[in-house]
Amino acid sequence: MRIDVRQVRTWLPVAGILFSLLGVAFAAGYGLRPSDGLMPGSLMGKWQQDLEVQRASLDKTRSDAEENAHALARRMALLNAYVMRLDAVGQRMTQIAHLDPGEFDFGHPPPVGGPQSAMAQAPTELGDVIDSLDALDKRLSDREREMKVLEDILVSTRLQKEVRPSGWPIAAGYITSPYGARTDPFTGLRDFHPGVDFASAEGTSVLAVAAGIVTRTGEQDGYDGYGELVEINHGNGYSTRYGHNARILVKVGDRVARGQTIAHIGSTGRSTGPHVHFEVLLNGQTVDPEQYIQAVR
Repeated sequence: MRIDVRQVRTWLPVAGILFSLLGVAFAAGYGLRPSDGLMPGSLMGKWQQDLEVQRASLDKTRSDAEENAHALARRMALLNAYVMRLDAVGQRMTQIAHLDPGEFDFGHPPPVGGPQSAMAQAPTELGDVIDSLDALDKRLSDREREMKVLEDILVSTRLQKEVRPSGWPIAAGYITSPYGARTDPFTGLRDFHPGVDFASAEGTSVLAVAAGIVTRTGEQDGYDGYGELVEINHGNGYSTRYGHNARILVKVGDRVARGQTIAHIGSTGRSTGPHVHFEVLLNGQTVDPEQYIQAVR
């Protein structure tokens, strides 16, 4: 067989290229061959990296879920606190307003009911739950503000009653001299009596007829004849005076409550015997105490 030299020369470059490619492939395959001969080491490393990434993602997802659960628990605790506060306010309002506790029982859910709508659906996603909680939170906050305003109104009404003079300045006794024109017991002449005299035994308690602040005690210049005097400012233009006391139990600046003992009956000053001279002033002017005396009797 005769070999054509020209054909050999033509195929030599092609063969060289093929051998080169095979060599490169063999070298690459050898380099990727794992030591145990089962799987390429670089592929195992890549899978390991992917696994770590997925594990980190799972840990973050779990952490986010736990954080959301904690946030949800905190929100529920806050809402429960709101409900407890509203219950307490409601009970206070019931007591202040003297409402029927059986009708306004804030210790139990309000009686409601009705058929379930076919459109009613349970929330399917956490976002729906959060939206519902936000809406409930807003409603509770609005209701709390409304009830607080109502409570303030009721308390204000109660305080108005507390600071408005009413009742007798002694627990037991009798009236010896009314308000207005009378015959002066010392001169026998017609004179104006600016208060009401209540007689009782020496040492009997003198009571504040309304809550307020003590503004005068003892004998006062310009108040001749009152003897040992107590004056109380009740606000809203009202003041009261208690004269002829034997012993005073309060001092200027003291806050007193309705019914509190402020002095003991005596006969100091311009007096014919143990009694308390009682005056009611409105905007600095004495008024007939009759309507206030009879207010709670």
